[in-house]
Amino acid sequence: MARARTGVRALGAVLAAVLGASLAGCSSTGGKRAEDARKAQAAAGKSAVTTPRWTFAMVTHSGDGDTFWDIVQNGAEQAAVKDNINFLYSHSDEGQQQAQLVQAAIDKKVDGLIVSLAKPDAMKDVIVKAEKAGIPVITVNSGSEQSKAYGALTHIGQDETIAGEAVGDELDKRGKKKALCVLHEQGNVGHEQRCAGAKKTFGGRLQNLYVDGTNMPDVQASIEAKLQADPSIDSVVTLGAPFADAAVQARKTAESKAEVDTFDLNAKVATALTAGTLGFAVDQQPYLQGYEAVDLLWLYKYNADVLGGGRPVLTGPQIITKNDAAELQKYTERGTR
Repeated sequence: MARARTGVRALGAVLAAVLGASLAGCSSTGGKRAEDARKAQAAAGKSAVTTPRWTFAMVTHSGDGDTFWDIVQNGAEQAAVKDNINFLYSHSDEGQQQAQLVQAAIDKKVDGLIVSLAKPDAMKDVIVKAEKAGIPVITVNSGSEQSKAYGALTHIGQDETIAGEAVGDELDKRGKKKALCVLHEQGNVGHEQRCAGAKKTFGGRLQNLYVDGTNMPDVQASIEAKLQADPSIDSVVTLGAPFADAAVQARKTAESKAEVDTFDLNAKVATALTAGTLGFAVDQQPYLQGYEAVDLLWLYKYNADVLGGGRPVLTGPQIITKNDAAELQKYTERGTR
């Protein structure tokens, strides 16, 4: 009997060793294999999930050629591939036209909507229509104050007032005394909040300058005229990356020494920061806004998940300087920052 028990114990030890080796092999290679499989699926344009192929529409207030919204769209499209989503994108910088595009998405009976609220009054009624039709809505980028009131699941973006306050603080750190805040889209509540926030915390004087953002030569000429008329302006703050270059050109033509700073980041801005042509940029991570909006809609449809607890999910602001730009350059070049 003793000999039999010894044999059983020995067999048990062997089985335990084999089982342990098997489990160890699974834990050391299973995660890597799964990750490799996910990467292969993404590269082939295949989803990483088996949920139904829902259709999500994103309708933004972007104008034509706005690189910021290209980055938002890149993030949304990447998440759509992962989540097996049929993704539709449309845009208009006119509030009524944007509302009409949302209505068109409702008529298509999409499964989810992602909407920016730069001009919230024009969007309120159509957002209510979407919710009455049973379409969940997530707002992005602008309209954080109206998002909850309009019934959206959550808002993803930066608090524009807080972002503006960060700019005012940064201008103070740099010893600036007189700043120009360039608003390129009339009626955009987020732009007004940015300049108001900067004015609140800035120890110097800040003046708003309204320009026609659809006409870049006009933008440059307006900034140039202001700098020529008031040489005491030592900082120009633009509210979008495409307008920073126009401000730099205006400074040069006006022979001004004002520092040019900007909201938002792209490849051109990162290069200019590295070269010292721009002082700093305020990054709100547009890729993350697009990616998270699609992903959170998918999570809501799949698992009734809601993020934020009734408050906006913040993606910014982050002050980017020359010291940070070199590290981010490769990401801006591929269109993800």
